[in-house]
Amino acid sequence: MANITAKDVSALRERTGVGMMDCKKALVEANGDFEAAIVLLREKGLATQAKKAGRVAAEGLVVAMVEGNVGCVVEVNSETDFVANTDQFKNFVDLVAKTVLACNPADVDALKACKAVGSEKTVEEELQEVFLQIRENIQIRRFVRLEGTLVSYVHGGGRIGVLVQLDTDLGEKALVCGKDVALQIAAMNPAYLDRTKVPADVLEGEKNIMIAQMKEDPKMANKPEAVLAKIVEGKVGKYYSENCLVDMEFVKDNQFTVGKYVDHCAKELGGSIKVADYVRFERGEGIAKREDNFADEVASMMNK
Repeated sequence: MANITAKDVSALRERTGVGMMDCKKALVEANGDFEAAIVLLREKGLATQAKKAGRVAAEGLVVAMVEGNVGCVVEVNSETDFVANTDQFKNFVDLVAKTVLACNPADVDALKACKAVGSEKTVEEELQEVFLQIRENIQIRRFVRLEGTLVSYVHGGGRIGVLVQLDTDLGEKALVCGKDVALQIAAMNPAYLDRTKVPADVLEGEKNIMIAQMKEDPKMANKPEAVLAKIVEGKVGKYYSENCLVDMEFVKDNQFTVGKYVDHCAKELGGSIKVADYVRFERGEGIAKREDNFADEVASMMNK
């Protein structure tokens, strides 16, 4: 039997783009022969997976899940919404989320190395099994895991996932309030939890923009700097109300801000509730999608 080193495995991975464990298995099976190992990987369809990994995967699903006092939000991407709507893909995403809850991995690479819940295979191996049947680029993009009193919400069949962490002494009684907060987060996409979370440089940048805008306004340009500064402070309040969750107008009842609504719930229930943290994932956000024009593509082919 050939002596397979970590350097050999790494070299095969570099040539094929296939996962380390599968590269090692192929080299062992091929008795150290690189070319034979590549053929084995191609026969299993894994080399095809590496080629397809370059395709844009901006569809898929976001799942938010809570079990007991542990919860997570996970995004797994596919190339098409058709695949994202299959039971096989949905089951895989659920499996990934349950593994995040059980294993508490540090990052996506660590997650892929975890043994999948209810399986003898790793998450990476389960991913490859799904690929071999679906034949699309599938990417586990990101996840966040929280502990405590948690509320999850999924909107639009997996387009948006929200997880809210509450600091409360009311236990499950606080979950109805938490669900309303989760709906708010899904709808309004706040940038920050509260004013203390707004970075100083971001706030300073907003103030500079406000001052520049006022100086461009003929009615405001000649006002003293002190007056402009006072006006800016008032405008900052509006910035907070548009970007900070607790300062936002509560969408279900505009007589409250979200913070005041949470306080109202706590008083009604006879305890305390605070929003400690939240996570909001939107499917494909930040991924540059490829825009195909079929008519132009056909015309181009005909011209050639």
